[in-house]
Amino acid sequence: MGLPPAEKEISVSLETEVEALRKVPLFRGIDDTKLRLLAFISDRIAFREGERLCSQGEEGDSAFIILQGAADVLVNTPDGEKTVAQVGENSIVGEIAILCDVPRTATLVAANEMDVLTVSKDDFLKLLKEFPDMALEVMRTLALRLERTTRDLAAARSGANG
Repeated sequence: MGLPPAEKEISVSLETEVEALRKVPLFRGIDDTKLRLLAFISDRIAFREGERLCSQGEEGDSAFIILQGAADVLVNTPDGEKTVAQVGENSIVGEIAILCDVPRTATLVAANEMDVLTVSKDDFLKLLKEFPDMALEVMRTLALRLERTTRDLAAARSGANG
């Protein structure tokens, strides 16, 4: 008998998304049931090259999980927007605005064709409350990012002073 075509499509899409989520370091060690839930509550969106995912200063209402493609990370400077990094497949971005309840700290622009899962603020926070192992991975990811940023800042300062 099997599933009707529409349900088969949803099931295949969900499994594809779970497979992609499994590759995200943040979700390492998270079991498939939780990943299915995350995939189910997420929206899958395609972005074309040059399209903005979000802009610095706006309210952060969702996090982005990059399944395919890459995005440039831009920050506002006195000389205009400056690209400071690039994030690629299997990365999660935009979670700082959600976790800290602050405006977006950077602008994300698709560097090429992108396939992204977006998770709403409410759903992301519910997941973290429900699954402490996921919250621990978020903390670890943010701590690594902070350490790298601090190191880069120290290098930039010593270069400016030298």
